[in-house]
Amino acid sequence: MQFQALQKELIAAMKAKDKIKKDALGSLIAAVKKVAIDEGKRDDIPEELVDRVILKEVKSLKEQVDTCPAERTDLLEEYKAKFAVVESYAPHLMSEEEITAFLTENCAELIGQKQKGLIMRQVMGQLKGKADGKLINQIVNRLCE
Repeated sequence: MQFQALQKELIAAMKAKDKIKKDALGSLIAAVKKVAIDEGKRDDIPEELVDRVILKEVKSLKEQVDTCPAERTDLLEEYKAKFAVVESYAPHLMSEEEITAFLTENCAELIGQKQKGLIMRQVMGQLKGKADGKLINQIVNRLCE
């Protein structure tokens, strides 16, 4: 997703007086800016960086929802709402079938040799931000059995 598009969405949420969406997008934009500054890409923020930060925020918010005490329904609802907002901006991740097809197409020789480490090293660079690392690991383990 483009950084400018996120900023426009934030402005639209402010105009609509949508507090939850405004808060979620505000924290998301702050996280993107922080990572951009840390990586020295302050002026021209690439789309890949924005997507990577969105995925990280989705993971973080999901963890907040999962670890929130059940008796704190007010916090739980707020976390769920923020999670829903941020997740709607997350890029599409590859499905299990797509990952399996990619692996069998590109790493058939390594799978035959059961070289899990080499497969993961080769594939993670190519699929970073496109697929969940845990899912890739599970599929590689299954294929190498």
